[in-house]
Amino acid sequence: MFNFLHSIFGSDDTTGNYPDSLVKAAIERAVDGTDPWIRAVSGYKKKLRPAVIRAIDHVVALVDGIAPPIEVEFGGDNIDPRLHTFFISSADMRKILAADRTLADFKRKQAVALPRVVALLAMEKRENIILGAELSGDVVQHGVPQVTVSFETHHLFDPMPSEAETRRHLKRRAFDHLLALALRRITIVKEEREELEGYRALLQSKLNLLKRGNWGFDKTDGDEHLDAAGIEEKLGRIEAQLLEFGGDDRMLDVYLGIVTDVLSRPGQHLWASRETLIIDHMGIKRSRDNSDAPEVTLDLISNDEGLNLVVQLVAIIGDI
Repeated sequence: MFNFLHSIFGSDDTTGNYPDSLVKAAIERAVDGTDPWIRAVSGYKKKLRPAVIRAIDHVVALVDGIAPPIEVEFGGDNIDPRLHTFFISSADMRKILAADRTLADFKRKQAVALPRVVALLAMEKRENIILGAELSGDVVQHGVPQVTVSFETHHLFDPMPSEAETRRHLKRRAFDHLLALALRRITIVKEEREELEGYRALLQSKLNLLKRGNWGFDKTDGDEHLDAAGIEEKLGRIEAQLLEFGGDDRMLDVYLGIVTDVLSRPGQHLWASRETLIIDHMGIKRSRDNSDAPEVTLDLISNDEGLNLVVQLVAIIGDI
């Protein structure tokens, strides 16, 4: 299924320079990943093509911008100091990586043990305010507000034998992430429309009963009195809302429009950024003026639904 993405995201391709056959395959992947009925819309391939190319360009740049991998070699004395930022200790790091199911599943499927595995380490950054102590001149001040920085919910994505393969799979993952965002928007629209149609059907049945004189003086579940004029007014409002969605014959165009919108503006839905922090060995955030702790530059991946992950490629050497 993903052979075309393997080719699109190969190391020999340049941004925007993709064979026509592969772009067509990516368009079909976009449809399969959201709503296959979109194929019923006339000209869907032509409408999706520019958006799909823009989305591919975006995820290629996003993943290629992630910093090179940090080597993780257990048993040695020299642990990269950047790893101490992400883990409480070397033992904690080993425990977390050894328990990672994605890495374990990948290793189990290999015919022979790999000397090196590259994967994306993703984490959530937490900042909390505590009251601590600080040295001001020769005086220790207590009760000073301090910001602690910690990293939690560590998880590995796309472990592969080489950095190039890992990046290629991450580009595929980012492309599919955009499709998932589009699918959630389609689902919301479907649910809203179905809810309106269900409410309209209920009101219409009540109105029919009233007009036949069979409803009497019953009330709704609330305190609102049921009368024909009131129900007709509500029906009018619902009909106006449904008109904005369009009829059944127009909904596929709406869904296609959602997919096109997300893929044509990928940077507004999924983006990368960097943050530079100074964190001391106690996990306290410091300013540049009053700390000898080194700066740490973090790569982050975020989306418009609130996802915000710190990411770092790691090259795990040998057995954990």
